[in-house]
Amino acid sequence: MSIELKDVAFAYDEASPVLAGLNMSIAPGERVAIVGQNGAGKTTTVKLMNGLLKPTSGSVLVNGTDTSKMTNAKMAQTVAYVFQNPDDQLFQSDVYSELAYIPKYLKWGKQDTKQRLERAISMTGIRPFVDDNPADLPFAIKKFVAIAAVLVPRVDFVILDEPTAGLDGRGLEILQRMLDRLHEDGIGVITITHDMRFVADSFDRVIAMAHGKIQADGTPGEVFARDDVLAECRLQRPTAAHIARELGLGNHLGIEEIAAAMIAKK
Repeated sequence: MSIELKDVAFAYDEASPVLAGLNMSIAPGERVAIVGQNGAGKTTTVKLMNGLLKPTSGSVLVNGTDTSKMTNAKMAQTVAYVFQNPDDQLFQSDVYSELAYIPKYLKWGKQDTKQRLERAISMTGIRPFVDDNPADLPFAIKKFVAIAAVLVPRVDFVILDEPTAGLDGRGLEILQRMLDRLHEDGIGVITITHDMRFVADSFDRVIAMAHGKIQADGTPGEVFARDDVLAECRLQRPTAAHIARELGLGNHLGIEEIAAAMIAKK
């Protein structure tokens, strides 16, 4: 199982190419952050991954099947997409109905539906809100409702668009636990984000993009160590990494790593 982009190009019109010659492969269970400034091609790339967009040329394969040959129902059960603004995907009058929409549409059995809803509710911490109208909930809770809704099917990959936006400390803790659980379950997580601390703390692989092309693909440590890539993609290192370099301690991403390096230096 994998998501593969093979020599993918995309343009909204002939005069405005967005992607050119893009090649990328993401395996199940991987935690991948796609980063870059607005206009780099990040959102277009992930929308190609779940069939919201089709390539102008090249191919996008999900578990070996071209997305052009996959139905919307099949895609929803394979690659889930959570929009940055949860209001763009929540439309039921209560949270439980929101979560039960896909099972009802696909005519799942009651027991299977119950088990899958319970898993999604537990994973996202939204149990106190299942009877509420999503429109009445705080923005952060809406985000977790939207995530829960796409996790009800046993998808292979989840795409999260700016998941930390609008979250407080408690929300970030819930998000991190959810990411850990998804990783344990072998579900690939792909995010597009401007939150470099989140990238450094939560992801194993970083794909840095600029001008519709991949500028770097590696671990957070490898990518954040490259001044040329950061300049081209207009990215800033996480604060901890910046402090480590200022102190002459090398490329460390976490406070614990920096402390250990300082002790070793003494």
